[in-house]
Amino acid sequence: MSAPTVNAPDLDLPRLAARAVRDGIGKLVVGAVVHDQGKVLILRRSPTDPFLPGIEELPSGGVDDGESLADALARELAEEIGWDGPLDLDAGFVATFDYLTGSGRRARQFTFGLPSNASAVVLSDEHVGFRWLEPVELDGSDVTPETAGTVRAWAASRHPLP
Repeated sequence: MSAPTVNAPDLDLPRLAARAVRDGIGKLVVGAVVHDQGKVLILRRSPTDPFLPGIEELPSGGVDDGESLADALARELAEEIGWDGPLDLDAGFVATFDYLTGSGRRARQFTFGLPSNASAVVLSDEHVGFRWLEPVELDGSDVTPETAGTVRAWAASRHPLP
């Protein structure tokens, strides 16, 4: 089985990964602001999951050793929401934030914008639900401040102020 095509206009994914390694980042993570008609897909983690149980989040996950950002994104989206088909990323949008993992490693998450392909959302065992939110509805959710900032940055990139 071949990996899905990842179209990333104006984004140099290998360069992003190389810069993170150069910055001393030990763990790379990818995610997506999956969007449809201005709404964003938010997943609810299982309350029994050992990592951030019960919170709402964007589809995301770790990059495996030797895996490219593009391949990791395709794999994570297939695993977490059942994505099938090409990934046509929003031109020029990537949000990043750094954090410390539970084991103390420095991690950097790269989150890309991705228009929905209108297929059904099929959740992994890590998640128990999902919903589509307008970015202005984030205050009524329990996403992390980093996730809220990422979604707001995506919304601003789609509708920049004059």
